[in-house]
Amino acid sequence: MTSSGPRSMLTASRRYHPVRASLLALLVIPFLLDAPCVFAEQPSTLPTVRLIATGGTISNRPGGRLTAEQLIESIPLLDRFAVAEAEQFDNVESSMLTLDQWLELSRRVSELLSGRPDLAGIVVATGTDTLEETAYFLHLTVRSEKPVVVVGSMRPPQSLSYDGAANLLQGFRVAADNAARGRGVLVVLNNEINSAREVSKTHAQRLQTFEARGYGVLGSVDADRVVYYRRTERRHTASSEFDVASIGRLPRVDVLLSYQDASGDLITRAVEAGASGIVIAGAGAGSVSRDQREAIASVRAAGTPVVVTSRTGGGRVPARPQPGRNTRPRQTSIAPPHIGGEDLSPVKARILLMLALTVTTDPEEIQRMFSEY
Repeated sequence: MTSSGPRSMLTASRRYHPVRASLLALLVIPFLLDAPCVFAEQPSTLPTVRLIATGGTISNRPGGRLTAEQLIESIPLLDRFAVAEAEQFDNVESSMLTLDQWLELSRRVSELLSGRPDLAGIVVATGTDTLEETAYFLHLTVRSEKPVVVVGSMRPPQSLSYDGAANLLQGFRVAADNAARGRGVLVVLNNEINSAREVSKTHAQRLQTFEARGYGVLGSVDADRVVYYRRTERRHTASSEFDVASIGRLPRVDVLLSYQDASGDLITRAVEAGASGIVIAGAGAGSVSRDQREAIASVRAAGTPVVVTSRTGGGRVPARPQPGRNTRPRQTSIAPPHIGGEDLSPVKARILLMLALTVTTDPEEIQRMFSEY
């Protein structure tokens, strides 16, 4: 007959050898803490990673935004993966960041990566509404092999399922990972690693909003380690020809949408208002209306570069074949010589065109850049 009660429980507990009980505790406690890495061996010296916070939903709590230091304090188990540093760049919603601030941010990131040999990488926290644009600008202008990781959150700190702390932890893990070097600027949310060039926000509310449609993730941040599956092939970061140190101000480039029977006067008026370049979000593979075609021809003749992209969210808009290149002439809705935006989204084509215009206004040279970047 088996006895029950406090005495039997005490007797049962005495059956465990103290050493065995200690080993059992070491195995069980990490699971109770929901540790991201249970059996991974920790390095004797952790890499140093700096957080640069710009604001956004990730910081947006009632009564005042979280600071960079407070964001770091919110990250569970961070001291297992990195020595964290904090820097407050700004604390506003992402749509309030200006182009001048983009230049300043890129210069600051470059300064830290080149001047701090001990710094393994940088995490930039920003709002998700324009995260893909900020990330792509850094992807083209931070000339370093060291990882720069951009993170954000879809839910604010006071929400029941705040995703900011988890995304920050994943971002720090990627920035601290030596295998992240040379992969360009990375966007890390929802356990997924995407290239700044390829990723887009695809849903206004859902956590799984950031996707690289048609390409897939570069890697993932799993419980045991950071895993990579592929690399992006286009030029970026350390191989970029764009030098923000020599750029005083980014030229104005406007994005205009094509739709059924769209008027072309917005194109001409944008140039009259000071636009140095135009990006058209065309239908399908770059189709534009008759009136827009005439307006494009007019501004192109006056020397304003026009890049044509697709509003569909996928696919390429190639350059129009030029005479004498062994290509058969074909009907096109775009007046030559347009610049094909390749597979870039309209907002990212705008960023590349702005940077291209700091170097040249030659359409063929700009087309080369769109083919390489």
